[in-house]
Amino acid sequence: MSARILVIEDNVANMELMTYLLQAFGHATLKARDGMEGLALAGRERPDLIICDLQMPLLSGYEVAQRLKSDPALRRIPLLAVTAFAMGDDRRKALDAGFDGYFTKPITPETFVQQVQAFLPSDRSAGTAPDGLPEPVRPAQRWERTVLVTDDEPVNVQLASSLLSGSGYRVLTASTLADALRLARANVPDLIVSDICMADGSGYDLIRMVKSEPRLRSIPFVFLTSTMTSEGERRKGLALGAAKFLFRPMESLLLLRELESCFGEPGKG
Repeated sequence: MSARILVIEDNVANMELMTYLLQAFGHATLKARDGMEGLALAGRERPDLIICDLQMPLLSGYEVAQRLKSDPALRRIPLLAVTAFAMGDDRRKALDAGFDGYFTKPITPETFVQQVQAFLPSDRSAGTAPDGLPEPVRPAQRWERTVLVTDDEPVNVQLASSLLSGSGYRVLTASTLADALRLARANVPDLIVSDICMADGSGYDLIRMVKSEPRLRSIPFVFLTSTMTSEGERRKGLALGAAKFLFRPMESLLLLRELESCFGEPGKG
């Protein structure tokens, strides 16, 4: 039987990664973007487990833990801490505040859900689907494809890689334009997915370079961004030759369908 898991996290990309992984293993998820909303959801929904960031607006994770553990109706719910600020005594502080477990970011997609399920009763651990994903997430046609993901935010790369590799694709990742172009030249991927704002340039620079090379110009190119969300930016990206210009956050299954629609028939293009 699957569990109902509440995730309290103010970072959109981290939230999407954790909820995607939990849903892929059959669990239902509830989402809260700050501590106050998380407490309200916990009181109303009584989830089977709560995952809570430590650094949040309005209420910190420590304050959330103290309030949950002081409530007789909620104190028995397993409570797990996640944080990107891992100092030597952070784990002890989290456990002292009332957390039952502690994880550091970036999380490891391959082991995250198994670690979470260790805190659930055995009848609430949904188990592992083949290759980590339930069948409905897989492409209808299991062609061998390579996708190059370019983004300088590690959590965004993790989310895209987990989604694509779990659905049968080979995934290459790059955090700079130089690495992306080198990988594209060496491997000639079937699809390129790129953020726009990066440390050594922009995704617009990358698509110009890709489209200028005869071996690469036919590769479908998709922009995926959470910052450049105006209609003008979308038109600019499409005018440069992008197949799609997508905005984060996007539901994982919808994102997968959008990316799959960029592929042509096997052996063509």
